[in-house]
Amino acid sequence: MPKKKPVVVVTRKLPDVVETRMRELFETRLNDTDRPFTQAELVEAVRTADVLVPTVTDRIDSSVLAQAGPNLKLVANFGNGVDNIDVVTANNRGINVTNTPGVLTEDTADMTMALILSVPRRLAAGIKSLEAGEWAGWSPTWMLGHRIWGKRLGIIGMGRIGQAVARRAKAFGMSIHYHNRRRVPTDVEESLEATYWDSLDQMLARMDVVSVHCPHTPGTFHLLSARRLKLMKKDAYVVNTARGEVIDENALIRMLEAGELGGAGLDVFEHEPAVNPKLVKLENVVLLPHMGSATMEGRIEMGEKVIINIKTFMDGHRPPDRVLPSML
Repeated sequence: MPKKKPVVVVTRKLPDVVETRMRELFETRLNDTDRPFTQAELVEAVRTADVLVPTVTDRIDSSVLAQAGPNLKLVANFGNGVDNIDVVTANNRGINVTNTPGVLTEDTADMTMALILSVPRRLAAGIKSLEAGEWAGWSPTWMLGHRIWGKRLGIIGMGRIGQAVARRAKAFGMSIHYHNRRRVPTDVEESLEATYWDSLDQMLARMDVVSVHCPHTPGTFHLLSARRLKLMKKDAYVVNTARGEVIDENALIRMLEAGELGGAGLDVFEHEPAVNPKLVKLENVVLLPHMGSATMEGRIEMGEKVIINIKTFMDGHRPPDRVLPSML
């Protein structure tokens, strides 16, 4: 008798090539509508699945996990961050959690660099002006922004993505500074000519651009608080392609409205998919709809990692991308 295929529930629409391979390997239940699951649908999924494949839009908290059926042994997250999953509760219930690290590094770093370029150079304002028919021709003093060459970039979180951003920014002539829980190896610092700051407060006060690359955890919630944002220079810029909850968004908006910051480039928001309408009205911001990892190549590679994690686990081995509470 052939081995029974595990029941795998996928909460969102994935690239066709990924879904096809999943159907070949597992008893896969797909979401062709791509409509986010309701709480009730998530509960039904964990009751009936052997493996759940959620995304950042799914809140797999303790109330959902408490209703998991006896067969649920793996939550294979389609994403790098796992702040949408209560990893501690899952671990206590004997449910493994995996993610998809590494494959989004270059794509997210590209998007970060795009924001670092576009905010000081006022790309969004220029596009809007052109589309509105306001451009009357070249002028020596119209639509002036600021160069980034020679400016200081402060990176919060010097992991894979932070380092990839640093490599790009260095090529654009920026001076690299960073704050991290742990200092990176000397050879990495030397290759990036990066300056380490043990004190985030001290770094923020000296940077021209601050880019956020740390995960969202209880310890990083509102890491850029109102107090810390006020430490920044009046003409400095904030870029965030990590998680919206890391920045006190209301405080950021107040400072942008008051001209107490130069501008912001945001790919993520504190209450997404809701975007504060005050942000949309501001001219000194560039806003993107969580597009940092949105490449076909990146999403396919994420799916391949999910499949490897499921297949390895179902074959009786430790999945390569298992996430433990001690790692958070």
